[in-house]
Amino acid sequence: MKTSVSFAILALSTSSIGAFTVPSSSTISTSTSLYSTVDDKTEVREYFNSEGFNRWNKIYSDSDDVNSVQMDIRTGHDQTIQKILNWIKDDGDIGGKTVCDCGCGVGSLAIPLASMGAKISASDISDAMSTEADRRAKEMGIKDAEFYTSDLESVTGNYNTVTCVDVAIHYPSEKMGEMVQHLCSLADDRLIISFAPKTWYYVFLKKIGELFPGPSKTTRAYLHEESFVVDELKKAGFEVARNDMTATNFYFSRLLEAKRIK
Repeated sequence: MKTSVSFAILALSTSSIGAFTVPSSSTISTSTSLYSTVDDKTEVREYFNSEGFNRWNKIYSDSDDVNSVQMDIRTGHDQTIQKILNWIKDDGDIGGKTVCDCGCGVGSLAIPLASMGAKISASDISDAMSTEADRRAKEMGIKDAEFYTSDLESVTGNYNTVTCVDVAIHYPSEKMGEMVQHLCSLADDRLIISFAPKTWYYVFLKKIGELFPGPSKTTRAYLHEESFVVDELKKAGFEVARNDMTATNFYFSRLLEAKRIK
């Protein structure tokens, strides 16, 4: 893994797609609301409907108006998305299948899946994000995709595949199990989920980052132990079929594909 001298003292933050990112104060700083009475869901919704949308919409686009840290985060996120698309291409059976993308952001995964022939139902807690995803899809001529605003817990239905990429960082440990269980209840065949892994190294970076808050307020960030996520998947009747890890200088995301045990 690549690191830099300044890496450990940069402020921790989260993205709209929510992987563990450690950007400089010129992008997004660590949360200054660790002791706030505002619940995480409200905090996330408000942030990504305001300044968070403007920042991350720029990062997850083709805009040249990004600094080196933002470009690194874009690269890391693109790598995660491409890994998922490669898995699905290798299977060769997504055409006509239903996919529910929870926490779709600006459509980075949902739109290419729709282009591959999947029937997409995609949601995000941020109305600004889901609206932008819908705009991008229409601009590309995508028709078989629905984008709407909803928190993850309110998503209903049954789908061949459920995806939830870099969203878990917004869920505290005590709620992570319920989140995984709910996602599994939506998936008939497969769940693809990513999260910021809780290892001693990333915990250390997070603690160091909290000592150097920047000027802007963002959301709280939560790391999760992979063994816990795997156990929750097993409880729901799923087993991990494939896994991968994306790690750039400022982006870290563990990726799991879990299939329902028949």
